[in-house]
Amino acid sequence: MDIFEFILALVSIVLGCVTLWIIVFYSRREKRPRMPDPNTKYSLNQLSSMAESLQDRIVTLESILDAEVPDWREQNEQATGNTSNQS
Repeated sequence: MDIFEFILALVSIVLGCVTLWIIVFYSRREKRPRMPDPNTKYSLNQLSSMAESLQDRIVTLESILDAEVPDWREQNEQATGNTSNQS
């Protein structure tokens, strides 16, 4: 009977751990932020807000670049061959 009790205890511990792991896994899965579905329809207000946020980020990045590399705009124009102004 000793081996039977040992196997029974081992199985119950393993099943308890597996059950706990499943519960923790699925509870954390629900709390994770989800990526928006590519098929999600956004309202014009949401899109406008996103565009304003991105524009603010661009302005911030450009100001950082202006402070760190003062002539970055000229370097970029030379590297692209000034194609945007030729048409």
